[in-house]
Amino acid sequence: MPAPETLWIYLDEPTLHRVERAEHHFFKRLIGAVEAAGWQVALRESTLAEEAAAPERPGYALYHMEAPTHARALTCRRAYIGAFWRIEAQAERWEWPIARAEFRPEELDARRAENFANYWRKRLYSGANPGDDGFIFLPLQGRLLGPRGFQALGPLEMIAETLARTDLPIRARLHPRESYLPEELDALAEIAAREPRFTLVSAPARDLLARCRMVVTQNSSLAFEGFLLHKPAIVFAQIDFHHIARSVPRDGLEAAFSPAPVPEFDRYMLWFLKETALNAGAPEFEAQLLLRLRAAGWPI
Repeated sequence: MPAPETLWIYLDEPTLHRVERAEHHFFKRLIGAVEAAGWQVALRESTLAEEAAAPERPGYALYHMEAPTHARALTCRRAYIGAFWRIEAQAERWEWPIARAEFRPEELDARRAENFANYWRKRLYSGANPGDDGFIFLPLQGRLLGPRGFQALGPLEMIAETLARTDLPIRARLHPRESYLPEELDALAEIAAREPRFTLVSAPARDLLARCRMVVTQNSSLAFEGFLLHKPAIVFAQIDFHHIARSVPRDGLEAAFSPAPVPEFDRYMLWFLKETALNAGAPEFEAQLLLRLRAAGWPI
C-alpha cells in the first residue's frame, strides 16, 4: 500500500502555536478534512531555512499569507471578514481568479443578499451608529514615501489627489501594526500643517468607518468592510475587491473621482463571500475545501 501523501503547512510562529493547540478554526477543520481523506499533515514554522527546504520535500504545501515556493504549493488567506477564506496559487490578491471574475448582480437574489449582509452588519457593527458625518476616511497602510508596483500612485500622492479633487475633510489613520519612519510621519505632519482639511486621527477604525461618507485608500481591507455599511470606496492600488470600488489603477483618476451610481453593496458581499469563498463556519466546508484542492491539481 503506498504511503499517504503529506501536506506541509507553513505558518508564522503565533499562528503555528494556535494551530498546534487546535485553537485556529480554519486550520483545525482543514487538517481534519485532509486527514480524513487519507493524507498526513506536518506543521512547520515558516522560516528562511524551511522555505529553502520546502521544494525538495515530497507531497504538497500550504502557506498562510505567503507566496508558494514551488509548483505543488498553494497559499491561503482570510477573505477579510468572518470565517471566509481563499486558497490560491499565488500570494498577490489582485491576480486571484476572483479579481478577474465578473460581478453580475442581476443573477443574485436581492432578499437573500440583504439577509446575508444584515447578518454580518449586526455581527460586526452591533454597537455602532452608522451615518454620514461628511468626511472621507483614509486608512493608511505601510511604506508611505513612494509607490509600489501594484499602486497607481504612492500614499502621499493619494492624499494630494484626494485633497485636490474633493472638498470634504479627510481623516487619515495609521495602520496599528505598521512601523513608520520619522520621514513618513514628518511628511504627514507637513500635509496637516498646510491643509486644514487633512487630519491624522487615532479614533477606532470601525467608528471612523461607521460615520464617514466614503473611504479612500490604497487597498485596505477597511474599504471592503465599508461595503457592509454601504460606504463607497476609491482604491489607488490593485486588489481583489475592486469590482464595486472606484479604482484608479483600473479606470484612472478622472473616472475614479467622478460621480458614480450607488453600487449593489449587499449583492456584492453575498457574491464575494458566500458564493465564491470557502466558509470555515459552514457544514459544507470540508467538501468545498477538497473540491478547491482538486481544482488546483492535488490528488486528494
